[in-house]
Amino acid sequence: MDPIVIEGTPKTPSVNFNATTGVLEIKGRSIPENSIEFYKPLIEWIEKYGSAPQPKTIVNIQLEYFNTSSSKCILDVFKRLEAIVNNGHDVLINWHYEEDDEDMLEAGEDYQSIIKVPFKMIEVEA
Repeated sequence: MDPIVIEGTPKTPSVNFNATTGVLEIKGRSIPENSIEFYKPLIEWIEKYGSAPQPKTIVNIQLEYFNTSSSKCILDVFKRLEAIVNNGHDVLINWHYEEDDEDMLEAGEDYQSIIKVPFKMIEVEA
């Protein structure tokens, strides 16, 4: 399965999904013109990956900011990961947030309360 590698821009995050290592990363800002269009290939990739995932999938999310439409798409990404967990595979979401960014910590906690996937909150220096 081909990896997805997308360079970040001022409006879109960098993405690195690697089926061979089982490491999925989204970093940066997520305020694309069309969130659904941006996240659709990522969601489809995870659905495909879910048919033969690695024994353990590590998801690193390190967003400095995301808009409302991105938050819905991120939830869709997490729902696909939840399906992998429901099929008996290990998935861990590492939610990185800057030490003074209460909003990003809260966003991670909100996702954690909705999605039945293990979350690890990781504070990083601003």
